[in-house]
Amino acid sequence: MENQKAAGRSGKYVKTEANDSRSRKTFGKPGRKVNSVSKPAESRITLIRLNRFIANSGVCSRRDADEHIKNGLISVNGQVVTDMGTKVTYDDDVRYKNKKLSAEKKVYILMNKPKDYVTTVEDPHAEHTVLELIGDSCPERVYPVGRLDKATTGVLLLTNDGDLAGKLTHPKYKRRKIYHVFLDNPVTKNDLFKLTEGIELDGMTIIADAVSYADTDDKSQIGIELHSGQNRVVRRMFETLGYKVKKLDRVYFAGLTKKNVQRGKWRYLNDKEISMLKRGIF
Repeated sequence: MENQKAAGRSGKYVKTEANDSRSRKTFGKPGRKVNSVSKPAESRITLIRLNRFIANSGVCSRRDADEHIKNGLISVNGQVVTDMGTKVTYDDDVRYKNKKLSAEKKVYILMNKPKDYVTTVEDPHAEHTVLELIGDSCPERVYPVGRLDKATTGVLLLTNDGDLAGKLTHPKYKRRKIYHVFLDNPVTKNDLFKLTEGIELDGMTIIADAVSYADTDDKSQIGIELHSGQNRVVRRMFETLGYKVKKLDRVYFAGLTKKNVQRGKWRYLNDKEISMLKRGIF
């Protein structure tokens, strides 16, 4: 098993769709060719699938876009569309729940999330959301990839790339996540073993890929690696064993760490990091 450097001072983590193109509906505004586009980076005769347009706008992944189309939540030039094979151009008026969408420049942001901020775009009950930390510094509309609960800190990715977000959060891609856990009591070796054997949550067995003491002098600090994306999964695993999580920090997500990013701060990913995420090299 691959070893990862622990979050503590000295420990180590051990551990389809086929449609006849002739039957597809296309859209265009009156008085112009349907296949014209306005984006300089696109060919002026290129039509793109509606779900790709929606994903490019940052609303969701292509997979979720298909569901929105099927459920009648998407309109093109004022007409509700339910055909998932529909193609559009960048000039078309595409709307989700009557909100106009546009295919924006792709943006990728790494944040070191602080405590007491929620990872939702809008929450009327939340005092603070992570988007407040970005403010007007990023003109594109981004949203968190996955979630960290209000009390959890650490690595958080935000983007408007719906396709990438879908790949990073879908269980089948098994993106690695590593957490530094601070508990109310020292953890026994037997309980570490139980985490790797599997903990029952909501009728499912959740298995830690790797777990060990994050600090050899403080056995209440644990490093744990897993792929599960269940809500509050780390806290619930330890609660099942009788421990209370005092502090939880995500130190690694899909090849990204919070190195040189202070708590509450953020930065844009560089080209190498973006390429790594898209190619799944981590």
